[in-house]
Amino acid sequence: MKSATRSADTPLSPTHEMHLAFPTGGVAKRAFDITIAMMALVMFLPLFLMIMTLVKFTDGGSIFYGHKRVGHNGRYFKCLKFRTMVVNGDEVLRRHLHANPEAAEEWRQTRKLKDDPRVTAVGAVLRKLSLDELPQLINILRGDMSIVGPRPVVDEELTLYDSFAVYYLRTRPGLTGLWQISGRNDVSYESRIAFDTHYVQNWSLMQDMAIIVKTIPAVCMSRGSY
Repeated sequence: MKSATRSADTPLSPTHEMHLAFPTGGVAKRAFDITIAMMALVMFLPLFLMIMTLVKFTDGGSIFYGHKRVGHNGRYFKCLKFRTMVVNGDEVLRRHLHANPEAAEEWRQTRKLKDDPRVTAVGAVLRKLSLDELPQLINILRGDMSIVGPRPVVDEELTLYDSFAVYYLRTRPGLTGLWQISGRNDVSYESRIAFDTHYVQNWSLMQDMAIIVKTIPAVCMSRGSY
């Protein structure tokens, strides 16, 4: 099975670019995304401003955090979140993984930690309720992301998709998706890849609407969220 590994500066082949020129769902999905994102930004504006204040006054650091992720056609973008970690998070993680072999193995398998020492008190609440991801509504308006789709990944994670990476690259990453409503971090990464592949292969606007509706109870119940 051919690996999906590529260097950060290696472009997709012209044939691959042509095949993936139009994201899954085309104009209909894009119009739906813009409409829902604009409505959500207006609806959540008071909450947005309150979270900005809380994050800023927690430790005086930056309000937003942008992490380089792989998007449609393999193009990179800065995936926005409210900052939920301490400002020296990379160093804190490095020391923690070095001192805790079990945590290092958990990180290797899932790229997540249930007990993450980098997360602030305010950040823990935001993550539990998935409120840290609200700034991705801006990514959606920019065209980096979609309301529904695979969650955005980094290069290292894309290699785990192996030959299934082609399905991830066919669509814009999503704010929510099948993985979010199916347990999130409580399911294996292999299952996450299967969810993403199934979504792209069977896309429909009705499926997007159904996933959005199911996202509400999933977020309220904090299933697999940490």
